[in-house]
Amino acid sequence: MAFAITQTCCNDATCVSVCPVNCIHPTPDEPDFGTTEMLYVDPASCIDCGACADACPVDAIFPVDLLTGPLRVYEGLNAQYYAGREVVASADPAPNFHRWSPPTFDRAIPSDFAPPDIAVVGTGPAGMYAVEDLLLHTNARVTLIDRLPVAGGLVRFGVAPDHPATKRIGEAFSRFHEHPRLRMLLGTEVGRDVTVDELAERHDAVIYAVGASSARGLGLDGEDLPGSIPATTVVGWYNGHPDVPANAVELSAERVVLVGTGNVALDVARILTADPAALADTTIAAHALERLRTSKVREVVLLARRGPEDAAYTSPELLALAQRAGVPLVVDDADPRTTAAIEDGTGKAKLLRGLSRETVDWTAPPVADARRIVLRFHSAPTEILGDTQVRGLRVTGPDGPVEIAAGQVVRAVGYRGTPVPGLPFDEARSTIPNTAGRVDGRRGAYVVGWIKRGPSGGIGTNRTCAGETVATLLEDITSGRLPVRARRSPIAALAARFRGR
Repeated sequence: MAFAITQTCCNDATCVSVCPVNCIHPTPDEPDFGTTEMLYVDPASCIDCGACADACPVDAIFPVDLLTGPLRVYEGLNAQYYAGREVVASADPAPNFHRWSPPTFDRAIPSDFAPPDIAVVGTGPAGMYAVEDLLLHTNARVTLIDRLPVAGGLVRFGVAPDHPATKRIGEAFSRFHEHPRLRMLLGTEVGRDVTVDELAERHDAVIYAVGASSARGLGLDGEDLPGSIPATTVVGWYNGHPDVPANAVELSAERVVLVGTGNVALDVARILTADPAALADTTIAAHALERLRTSKVREVVLLARRGPEDAAYTSPELLALAQRAGVPLVVDDADPRTTAAIEDGTGKAKLLRGLSRETVDWTAPPVADARRIVLRFHSAPTEILGDTQVRGLRVTGPDGPVEIAAGQVVRAVGYRGTPVPGLPFDEARSTIPNTAGRVDGRRGAYVVGWIKRGPSGGIGTNRTCAGETVATLLEDITSGRLPVRARRSPIAALAARFRGR
């Protein structure tokens, strides 16, 4: 019986590296890698060995005969990926092993490679994949720095608390915190506690994995009204982020409008409509759980500029939301283009075929004593309404402007990187300009993750991204472009600096 990859796939390809028959695709050396929503097991080639399931860091892989309830659909999703594709297996001669790609040796580290001292700024997935690469494949000494008092970054403070399997990848990262060649400095912010120049002075190289933690704005009138908040605040609030106050999110409005339909928007909608009892045993912050118990929210509206065929969410996250018991997912079919796309099964619109559809009266309050989520497509926000508090949102509709009565608007339209004092910054792309991870015009400085490539890609995408940056760094050292200098322990110097803080 074959295995199948399910909703929580992180795309980091750990499973690919252990599969003895190369039946998991796309692989990191294939064009589709990083563009598909998840990885897929070929049921015709899988030999049921279970190596992939044992290696998966987020418990996303199961035998298909053990898939139940909402996970049952993934048997078909895995098989559909291979439908109509060229068969990559070779059964002559038996056994059924796939043709392997030619071996590649893309790194050449000399035997007398002097141990470099490298700082990694950021303890999220991007930084930790770089740390893993350095500690497992080189003799580098690593100083791991984070501005927060606890490690984890996106895994700890960005993944929804009701996704415990996804959060488990943090356990794989945390084992490196105790590595003998790694030391950590938490609660240390670059630009406040230590400068870029000081880090460069004490290390041979510095990798910045500072992410993209600020929110993009809508540029609308009323955006600064009380009751209009970014999704980053809501996510930080329910995850207990130290920067977000316990009272940052007010849940006294019956209707909340979420502008955006990405996975973050789906996370926020799911948490705001969840049964608090179902969240009690998760990692949700205590203050958020208490406020959810007294929440008046009855309806969450997900607002999309484009049609359902081009929705930003991934298929696994939408399927999980649609199959959740007790909270119906409804499509507002006021725009005929929405109905047509669903009926035609265009793109992601086919995922909505089984959902209820109705033309919603946005001037009326939500139904009492019930919770639901409404998807509204082909509708762009034009103004947030209110005098001293949000009272609604004006949006486009098929017959002209429409006002949606709402007491809260959550902006979930993407993330932005923020400048690191002392490093160049591209305001248009909100990234640090770089070439293959090497910071432009700054010798010894490197970037990885969202601050390198922009806010795109999930957790696992950072493994390949980190591999490229580390390869660039090692090439600079081995070529002599970046000499390794003899020095006293950089961690000792930094620790001495902050011992009295």
